[in-house]
Amino acid sequence: MRPLRAACLGTATALATLLACAPVAAAAATDTDSAHAKGRGRVFTLIGRLAEETRFPVNPGGAPAQGDRAVFRSILFDQDGNQVGETGGTCTTTQVDNGGVEECVVTYNLPGGQLSSQGMVIGFLNPGPPPSFDNGITGGTGDFDRARGMIHADTIAPGTRRFTIDLDH
Repeated sequence: MRPLRAACLGTATALATLLACAPVAAAAATDTDSAHAKGRGRVFTLIGRLAEETRFPVNPGGAPAQGDRAVFRSILFDQDGNQVGETGGTCTTTQVDNGGVEECVVTYNLPGGQLSSQGMVIGFLNPGPPPSFDNGITGGTGDFDRARGMIHADTIAPGTRRFTIDLDH
């Protein structure tokens, strides 16, 4: 099996980007009466480490193909190394030429709620470390109700990504 080169440890990835709720100070919300405003203006960073991954290739043992799917789970840590959550998601290969493209959907399970993200990872089949990517935050639950923004992911070591989460940027 080929490695999951662009796992959204996301958006998320991730995870990852992918979300250090406990130790991160949030910026003051402008609308303190609504639940969805709690996270407005927050930017924070998490580290995601791949914990599990299963690939479902269209052509087992063959070349990458449109429709290949990866299912993964990552553990999320704050900048002090404290475990603060996890991600779970899937990526589906949509293009195999020009370095490949995957469409990823990732949920970040964090203290206070969940964040959902979605987006493309371009170039995941290219040699070298997995590419950086940006995925959109499409919603959330609890403290992240009606969340919007983006997650930027960078590979910092094999199986490890840094996620910068920008809520309502």
